[in-house]
Amino acid sequence: MLLLLGFSAFSNANMGVAFVHGTGKQTDAYNDYWTGSFVQSVMSGNGTRYTVINCDFEQYMWTSGAAGCLAGQLSSFISAKGITSMNVITHSNGGNVVRWIMSNPTYDSRYPNIINKINKVIALAPSSKGTPLANAVMNGTVFESILGWILGYQSDAVRMQQTSWMASYNANNLYGTSGRPALPKTFKAVVGSDVDSAIWDSDSYCGGYQYQVALETTQNWLASCSDGFLECTSQAGAGSVWFYDTSRTAGSEPLSHHQSRRDCFNLDTIIRADI
Repeated sequence: MLLLLGFSAFSNANMGVAFVHGTGKQTDAYNDYWTGSFVQSVMSGNGTRYTVINCDFEQYMWTSGAAGCLAGQLSSFISAKGITSMNVITHSNGGNVVRWIMSNPTYDSRYPNIINKINKVIALAPSSKGTPLANAVMNGTVFESILGWILGYQSDAVRMQQTSWMASYNANNLYGTSGRPALPKTFKAVVGSDVDSAIWDSDSYCGGYQYQVALETTQNWLASCSDGFLECTSQAGAGSVWFYDTSRTAGSEPLSHHQSRRDCFNLDTIIRADI
């Protein structure tokens, strides 16, 4: 009887899903950042209550255009759909913005209700400890021209993701890293460990071959375990690691930083089954 009651309560809950993009100013993240095929595949069989966030994540994570915008859109979604429990799927710097909200509940009156509604955060390739490539962009090296498509050019968000800056934020403003208080809700990371760009390998074309080539280039300046933009230690730096790409993906394929927001190598179906 208790089991039946528990199942009934769960099945009647208004579960929702929020897709939170990474660095950049988005106005149509459904098509331009995630692609509709990824969103619809993740949501297949998981109901129709979802929202795709569009905010200005070129700003510092705590600003009105970043965390403020995210809080506003999540609050509207919760209210409009009567959401009682919410899974949040983030990518890259989006994980930092969500961590800001979860780490600073008194900063904004909307934060406590959002935190209360979050069931878990699935952080795809989160930039939890920043990236040496942000250091390079801010120093005006060649990386700026190579990475403009994914980072932007010397924006506040790029400045924020410098490794020394993220170390300071993690030590003083954010929860979830080693030696700091735990985050109030589950924050689990999918870590991308490599980039494939062999022209003869069809897997190199998932998500766009040109992005693989660019990320293969930048990987030369990162640790051997990286997704071409973030080192594995950064992606694994906050919360817990759900899995490293090759341990779960179809064909044990690695996920580049671009592919980790696409329906590549069954990533979409792995997430679908988890939510």
